[in-house]
Parts: sequence; structure tokens; C-alpha cells
Amino acid sequence: MIQFTDIEKAHWINKILQQAWPFFGMYMEKLLKESIQATVRTSSPHLKTFSFTKVHFGQKPPRITGVRVYTHEVDEREVVLDLNIVYDGDVDIDTEVKAGIVAGVKGLQMEGMLRVILEPLIGQSPLVGGVTMFFIRRPTLQINWTGVTNLLDSSAFSSLSESAIVDIIASLMVLPNRMCIPLIDQVKVDQMRFPLPRGVVRVRLLEARDLMAKDTFMMGLVKGKSDPYAKLRVGNAHFQSKTIKENLNPRWNEIFEFVVHEAPGQELEIELFDEDTDKDDFLGSFRLDFGEVKKEKQIDEWFELAKAKTGQIHLQLQWLSLQTDRGLVAETPKGCACAMLAVYLDNASNLPKDHSEFTHCDKPGKHPKEGRLTRRKNNPNSYVEFSVDEQTQKSKVVYASKDPIWEEGFTFFVHNVSNQVLNIQVKEPENKSVLGTLTLPLVRLMNTSDLSLDQRFQLERSGANSLIKMKATLRLLKLEKAEPKPVATPEPQAQPQPQLQLQPTPARQKQPQQPPVPPQPQAPPPGPGPPAQAPRTSPSNGLYAEYTTHRRGSAWPGDGPLTAPSTPSMRRYDSHSLLSNNSIASSRMDLAEGLPYPEALRNHTGGFGEIQLTVKYAKLRNKLVILVNSCRNLFPCSENGTDSYVRIYLLPDQTWRHRMRTQVKRRSVNPVFNEKLECSVSLEEASTRKLDVSVKNNRMFHIRQRKEIGMAVIDLTGHDLVKGFTGWYELTLPELKKTI
Repeated sequence: MIQFTDIEKAHWINKILQQAWPFFGMYMEKLLKESIQATVRTSSPHLKTFSFTKVHFGQKPPRITGVRVYTHEVDEREVVLDLNIVYDGDVDIDTEVKAGIVAGVKGLQMEGMLRVILEPLIGQSPLVGGVTMFFIRRPTLQINWTGVTNLLDSSAFSSLSESAIVDIIASLMVLPNRMCIPLIDQVKVDQMRFPLPRGVVRVRLLEARDLMAKDTFMMGLVKGKSDPYAKLRVGNAHFQSKTIKENLNPRWNEIFEFVVHEAPGQELEIELFDEDTDKDDFLGSFRLDFGEVKKEKQIDEWFELAKAKTGQIHLQLQWLSLQTDRGLVAETPKGCACAMLAVYLDNASNLPKDHSEFTHCDKPGKHPKEGRLTRRKNNPNSYVEFSVDEQTQKSKVVYASKDPIWEEGFTFFVHNVSNQVLNIQVKEPENKSVLGTLTLPLVRLMNTSDLSLDQRFQLERSGANSLIKMKATLRLLKLEKAEPKPVATPEPQAQPQPQLQLQPTPARQKQPQQPPVPPQPQAPPPGPGPPAQAPRTSPSNGLYAEYTTHRRGSAWPGDGPLTAPSTPSMRRYDSHSLLSNNSIASSRMDLAEGLPYPEALRNHTGGFGEIQLTVKYAKLRNKLVILVNSCRNLFPCSENGTDSYVRIYLLPDQTWRHRMRTQVKRRSVNPVFNEKLECSVSLEEASTRKLDVSVKNNRMFHIRQRKEIGMAVIDLTGHDLVKGFTGWYELTLPELKKTI
């Protein structure tokens, strides 16, 4: 039987792109010179003579390196595809900004995940109503400029830097910005360009533990503490927590809320830093796809920090759906929203040329000079500013038009529907003068049938016929409850675990003097072994229902004592020499060295499964890229499957700093990871290395047993890493013989 992974190759698409690329270049040349050039000229007085003098998109088309199609997670009337795009183009574009100032692009590199949505599916030609495209996360973008120094010296771009221009271009490609192509008349562009979000995720940043100590004294001889804070980002939305001074186990207990446009797809990115007076030190990071939160509804877990020697972060995440049931209006916890407001700004009409046109038009005796200045004034430049209390957002600027078209969407969190209002101001960008205002009480939306208003509104403090067209939609937030999980047979085995984890804080501190801790009498320092198990105390997956329920419903009284023994254990792990350079590479040399495999694994007959990896070298970024695709036929650690993750070292580097690992995939013996791990190494050096791969069980059989359920060592010598390769590799456990 032929088996396919969720990520498929797309050679046939690349052949089509190769054939069609010259014609795409012809289309883009026409678009740039006939449409975009005119738009740029009207955007600023400094760009009135802007022109494209040369447009050539080269011979290298973008390549699709992988395609993933979503079927179970999406609506039945849509098809969702994720395309991994790599573009190393030989574009050659020259522009003349004004006389004597020439700038251009000679070469463009880009890599990112493009989402394509085909919706709605219809029962007539062309079968699809429209196509929507966007990048879920900001793509990696590198532009080789020509003449950029002269360009940035000009008055039109004096406030920008080269990196700022790249940031602006990249952000235009990312959600909530979308490129929409309607294929039938019945599909409205505004509905495609700004559909209602999928939901809201409420993130409670609770605490962290065992963070790295970055503050040092006496020229680094004495280690101190850290002053940690967290940065949270979802797309272009980002927040920063408060700073906890001199604490390696900080408690924030802060709430952040994010509008989710695509799940699965959009990710929560958290980075922890140590605040310093000069440059803040990195303490670790964590990423989570919101598809997991949408699926689980509520998550309360400790997560390991990536790119850090030690450290874990404790988060509570809740999925809130968008509803129209007015009965859901209720008081929410302090700082939490009860509703979400979505605003689609379409256009305005008959805007006054300036503020004086409607403030002085009724004066009988206007000064002749003032009248001449008013008559000469061009159509206004304008943008719209929305605000709901402290939340403020601005539209783009439309230049020289009394009938501007914006076609943009905005979202706001609402905390009190009865009292809050949406304030709208149409302004001039030059002097911030107001061209019109509108106040919309949110309670007005509650009196409509579908909690929305879609109409033209008369602007106040504006012209007599000045109107603004927009749609305001209110949706009430409903906290979704996690579905009750069936009680599995492993539950009785899990009952001793809370006793082992929640009670022994004093005992753990005395354990170095207690030798009878089998089965590790042969370890050179027998004492630190037990404390090294402290990170496993986190309720990371909910296998033990009784334990998880207890911890999630409590005020976490046991967390303080648990953090104490884990700090020395992590330092011991980092300093311990896991493998000498001459020894055989194997992931079994870990904290659990010398511990036995679980009895179920020792008695297992047959194989331990396979893992599929894609390995490629990215010359542009000088990184070895390892795509962990999936595993199949893993050892089932419970009746519900296995909670597994993959850990990789690039041998001979086997310290925590070089450790790469995936997220945990729950309850499956055929997990699909689709995670990209990267390692900074030269191409020449990477070609001589080996990958040490280990698949591990995140749900512990017992606190004193090993986690590995399969290992593989992959030799990179002899492979063309620039071209890349993909393969299935058999997993083994060297100390256990496979029997058939």
C-alpha cells in the first residue's frame, strides 16, 4: 500500500511556474508601469515624476517545496492549502524617483508559508467562488538594493532606513492583509478581504521557573539572578509583560488576548528576556499553533523553553468562540473582554478639501487672499482613526481624493457593551486637522438582528454631503469548555505520581545522602540524579486525569517548592559530559542514563517505528534546516497512543545549547510534526556531521524510567545538502533487540 505524508511534494506545480514565469513577468511589467506608477506619483508631492525605467523578473521562478492540504480542520465548503515558497530571484528593476535619484532592486530572496483558501466551493463552473492568499507569519525577506543610499537621502524617504523598508514590505504580506481574487459576481470582495476572525485566544502568562541567570558580578565570577520579562507576538500584534526584578522563578499572572484569523496556522510566539541597562539578554522562547488551542479548548501546562539551557514557562490558554447570542453579555474577569468589534472601512464621499471649508463657509466677508488659497487647494489627503477607549488604530493614507477608498479591516476588544463607543475621525495627515467625525455607541449594534450595521453614515463637523461607508459587527465571546476525556486504564498507575511529585521537596534536598535510589548506584555522583527529574513534574499533557484536574483547579501551591531542586539539577545536566568525542553517538546518553526501559517496552516484540526527515542546507542564511515530517508505527505507550516529541543533536555537539526538539504531539502512534529545526553551521562542516535523532515519550511511564521509544543516527556525508534529501529511517533501541 502506498502511503503519503500530510506534506506533499509539488514538482508539477514548479514545472507550471517555470513555463508560465516569462508571461508573469510581462504581466507585472504592465501592472507596474500602467497602474502602480500612477499610484506612486499621486501618493506624495516628492514623487510626482516617479517612473519605472526597467522591469525584468528574470529567469528564476519561485519554487514550491511542500504543499499541505487541510480537510478535517476546515469548513466543508472551502479548501485550505499551505504552500512553502522559496524564491531566490534574479529580478532587475530600476526606478527614477526624481531627477538625479535612481534606485532599484537586483535580486530578491524570500522564504515563507503562503496560505491559499479556495472558497466557497460551488456546484457550477468554475467550482470555486474566489481565491484568497496571504502569509500567516512574516516571511524571511532579503532585498539587494541599488542606489538605496541616494534614495534614503531624498526628502520622500528621509525618515526610513533600509531595514524599515523591508519590514514594511514584509508586513504588507501578513495577516490580516490578504490578496483576494473573486471568480464569480456573487462573491463580495470585502467579505473575502476581511472575513470575521475564527475566534479569540485568551493567554494567561502565569509564571516561569529555572530561568538562566544572566546578571553576573565580579567580572563574571559570581552568578546572580535575572530580571525577566516576556514578549508575546501573534502576527503583527505584540505585547510585553512587566519585569520581575532579580528572580529566576518569576510570577507575572498577566492576561493577554489575541484575535485569531486562522487556526490552525497562526502561532503564539513568546520570548523571554533579562532586562539590562544596555542590551537585554535572551532567556528562551516558545511557540504554539493556535490550532492546538482551538482543538483542546483549554490548555494549562508547563512548556519547555527553546534555545535555552534551562527554563520552563507556565501558560493557561482558552479558546473563545464568536457568538450572536445576546444572553452571553455578562461581566468578565478584570481585564478580560466580553466581546469583539470588527470594523470594515470601505470608503468616504464628498470630503471637504480642508477644515476651513466647513468652518468658515458661512462667514459673509471672507478675506480675498484666503478665498484664493482655498480655491487653489487640491483634493484632500485623508486617513481614518478609530478608537475604543485606549485602543486606537489608523487606516492607510489616501492621497488627493475627496472620495477616498480604503477597504481595510480592524478589530477591537470590548469590555462593556453598554457604555463603550466607537469614535471615528477622518483626518489630514499633514497637520492632523479633522475633516469629519462620527460616534457610534456599541449598544446600538445590540439592537440589530445580526449585531451589525452596514451603511453610509453622515459625518459630523464635515461637509453637508460628507458620508463614510463602513460595516461594524459585534460578536460576543463564549468561553469554550474542553470536552471531557474518557478515563483510560493508565489512571490507576498515575495515582502514585502526585505523591512522588508533590510531597518530596524536603526529601529531595536530602536525597544526595540516600544511596538506595535504584537503579542508578553506578552513577559517579549518585545524589544529583533524582533532582534531575524535577522538570518532569509539570502537568504537560493530562494523561493522569486526577492529577491534572487537581493542579488546574488549585492555586498551584506546590510550584514554589518544586522550583528549588530543579535549578541545581539543570546546572548539573549542563555541565555533565554526556559523551566524549570518541564515543558512539547515541541519544540514550541523557539524564536517564543507567535507568531501565519500562517493562512494556522491554517486552515489546517487533519494530519501534520509523521517522521521516527532510534535510537541506540554506546557503542564503548559512543554516542546516531539518524538517521533522512525521513518524509512523511508534510504540503505543497507552491505550490512547503516545505523546511523543523528537529531539535532535548535530553530533558531536550534545549540550543543552545545541539541543533541538519539536513540540509534543498527543495521543498518536503516527504523529505528524511538520516542524522546522535549524542549526547555524557552515556547509563544509555540516557535510561531515551526523544527526542524532531520538523519539521520546512525553508521558512518563514512571518517574524513574527512560523516555526514549526510538533512536536513529543519520550520516550527512555523501549527501547533496544544498539540493536536500528526504527519507524514512528505522527507529531502534540499541539496548533492546528487535524480535519478530
